Amino acid sequence: MNIHEYQAKELLKKYGVRIQEGILAHTAEEAEAAAKSLKREYNSDWCVIKAQIHAGGRGKGGGVKLAKSPADARELASKIIGMQLVTHQTGPEGKKVHKVLVAQDVYYPGASETKEYYVGVLLDRSTGRNVIMASTEGGMEIETVAEETPEKIFKEWIDPSVGFQPFQARKIAFALGLSGNAFKEMVKFLDALYKAYVDTDSSMFEINPVLKTSDDKILAVDGKVNLDDNALYRHQDLAELRDLAEEDPLEVEAGESGLNYVKLDGNVGCMVNGAGLAMATMDVIKLSGGEPANFLDVGGGANAKTVEAGFRIILKDPNVKAILINVFGGIVRCDRVASGVVEAYKNIGEINIPIIVRLQGTNAELGAQIISESGLKVFPAILLKEAADKIKEVLA
Repeated sequence: MNIHEYQAKELLKKYGVRIQEGILAHTAEEAEAAAKSLKREYNSDWCVIKAQIHAGGRGKGGGVKLAKSPADARELASKIIGMQLVTHQTGPEGKKVHKVLVAQDVYYPGASETKEYYVGVLLDRSTGRNVIMASTEGGMEIETVAEETPEKIFKEWIDPSVGFQPFQARKIAFALGLSGNAFKEMVKFLDALYKAYVDTDSSMFEINPVLKTSDDKILAVDGKVNLDDNALYRHQDLAELRDLAEEDPLEVEAGESGLNYVKLDGNVGCMVNGAGLAMATMDVIKLSGGEPANFLDVGGGANAKTVEAGFRIILKDPNVKAILINVFGGIVRCDRVASGVVEAYKNIGEINIPIIVRLQGTNAELGAQIISESGLKVFPAILLKEAADKIKEVLA
């Protein structure tokens, strides 16, 4: 589960991570009031207006602006709030901005220059260990750094039996070229960051940039946090940070029905029981000349209710020209699935696109018979090749 920058920063702050302070605003008037409050607190007219959406690259898309006065903050916020912000992570459709973070100016003058770094914590599945990644190239996309200058990315793997050790934090700080008070600050920063990552059962923390201020403080200027959905039952307070407005409405609806759904850009809707079979089904669709419109796993106990919910979600996608239901009858019998498909079809009413139902496993022949005798616009198949041929036929 993704959370917003302002939420990530508040979470980090609870663990002692120094952050760029800010105030959330939903309107231009609130942004101006926030800028005035920051001016009183930090004695600076300048502040940063940052669009709050679940996507990176906001600055390049016009979602991050520097305001030089509270009045300027109000004007800039009025332009950002309500805009459809397009970044490399949102796709061409972009995301609507509902709120902004009015953040303090941390690039103030001083004895030495500021410097930006990258720090990320995530699970390295190839080693089965958490890894801290750091780079001197803060502010840049880490993928670009990895491609063009991989030698500038430093990695430190954490032994789960002993946890993150002080010498590892010092090693990273040395690799980043820090010294003096900035070195000590970075060691504290990394220790607090890793503790926050572990305690919240997160799957990723990414701070880009981490800033060394002109007076050698180390703080998080941005924050991208991904919480592990499977662990949210242990963190009810974190589960409440979910922003449904940032998620695809169909994916939200599917989740409420207990379905695993991910919307794609194709023309053939998929309904499958089991994630592995779903991936194979998407391959079959592509090999048949179509494009999968979604990933939809109804689980091992597919019944009329879940099938109907799946139908309704898939049919809300106007790009879908056909639906392929691919079920292996192991936990659930194929005849029960076939009866569920027929019942769901009748409950929904007339469906104007062809539906191919491929059943294999327990009572597959009986299931195919139920489909064939239903009198509905539903085509049975037992072999994957039959399903693939039928897809080619209906898309022709």
